[in-house]
Amino acid sequence: MKKISLYITILSLLAFSGCKDYLDQAVDQRAALDTVEKVSELLATAYPQADYVTFTEAASDLAEDKGPSNTINDEENRNPYFFEDVQSRAQGSPSLYWYACYTAIAAANHALEAISMAPNATEYNAQKGEALVARAYAHFMLVTLFSKVYDPTTAGTDPGIPYVTTPEKVVLGQYDRRTVAYVYEQIEKDLTAGLPLINNNAYRVPKYHFNTAAAHAFATRFYLFKKDYAKVIEHANQVFPGGDIKTNLRPWVSVYSTLTANEGLAIYTQATENANLLLTETQSSWARNYGAYRYGLSTPIVNYLYRSNNVTGERWIFPLYTQGGGDNWLILKFREHFVRTDANANIGNPYTIFPLFTAEEVLFNRAEANLELGNNELARTDLNLYASTRIEDYNAGTHGITNAKLRNFYGTSTVKEGLMAALLDFKAAEFVHEGMRWFDILRHKITVEHPTVEGQVITLTPTDPRRVFQIPQEVILAGIAQNPR
Repeated sequence: MKKISLYITILSLLAFSGCKDYLDQAVDQRAALDTVEKVSELLATAYPQADYVTFTEAASDLAEDKGPSNTINDEENRNPYFFEDVQSRAQGSPSLYWYACYTAIAAANHALEAISMAPNATEYNAQKGEALVARAYAHFMLVTLFSKVYDPTTAGTDPGIPYVTTPEKVVLGQYDRRTVAYVYEQIEKDLTAGLPLINNNAYRVPKYHFNTAAAHAFATRFYLFKKDYAKVIEHANQVFPGGDIKTNLRPWVSVYSTLTANEGLAIYTQATENANLLLTETQSSWARNYGAYRYGLSTPIVNYLYRSNNVTGERWIFPLYTQGGGDNWLILKFREHFVRTDANANIGNPYTIFPLFTAEEVLFNRAEANLELGNNELARTDLNLYASTRIEDYNAGTHGITNAKLRNFYGTSTVKEGLMAALLDFKAAEFVHEGMRWFDILRHKITVEHPTVEGQVITLTPTDPRRVFQIPQEVILAGIAQNPR
């Protein structure tokens, strides 16, 4: 595999600051990481400080062209809809997310190096665990978005992404892209080594760190992509002591549906919400724009997911809103945090808090793993459990998912296929606006069709190379082969 000169930490910093200012300084300006507190503080930056939601949501089948009226038409929203490369490095772009992931990886690697040199290394066990799992997560997101989806028959030859395990101390580092299989091996190595070391007592606000529940939730996603379904179930059952997932699902019927708009926005991404397992705050305008993007949630999609009866025979209770009226539909999830950069003027940056892992995803991952293992009834139980928290006056006898309902609704006589279709529909409704649908499109090889108001239909087939987002142009120029188009 070709050697490359990859500006990982350097380009990450250049994405956020001026070239001259950075290059005028020495490469290593870090303070001495000689206490547990300092390492913990560094690890607060070991999470990607950029969003993938803007481009994955637009690329998915949860977006349609709503036309030019009263909508936002940024490159980060438009180009993914047309399955075109995004040249911008602005908020919500694939390039910015690439840089943010490697910046997070660099923070984890510096922390791990400091821990390895500490005379009392065992006192840093919790920090070591967090750093390893955070490093695994950032690499997993990179290989998922910028390489072909994991396939055991081709992963040994499919190009991966550089797996970086040492701190950056030179301006130009030499890295191998290696293969998807190699990246997965390293992710699993870091994940299995780090998870047992995590200690929730090390965090002031555990929901903003890889606490034990979040780490096990990440493991369910990783092993679902790796097709190791027994391990998905194993880790899902460790997320909540006693296996009590239902009381940790978002209470849409009893609480969320009764709230005002402002109350709903305030609660969805709160650390006190049981369903949120891992949160991150990123510089992003998603909270400001997600209902008004031209290529986004449209009336036909809303009608199918929310205004029509689903396979249970009932509608979901999710309250629907519009942003500025018209076809700009949204479910209230995100509230903008505006941070002033000038105390004397209204100048600053928008921030959005995103839930990276939730109780709902754990439930769905367990159900999918059970379906793949032939445990249809266990999967059906989980889907009915989910439905009971999203249907008003839920009645198991009336709303339970029967084989007859699956056959009539989806036109299939195969129970597994029907339950899988229901699972994917449930997830689409649950995670709208969160970019999660793209991961199902990748894993299940779902064809995406994007119509335009001019009558064009852009189709993305399961083998289309545009399903892999393009790596940043600067990295290509540094020597790494671009993803084919």
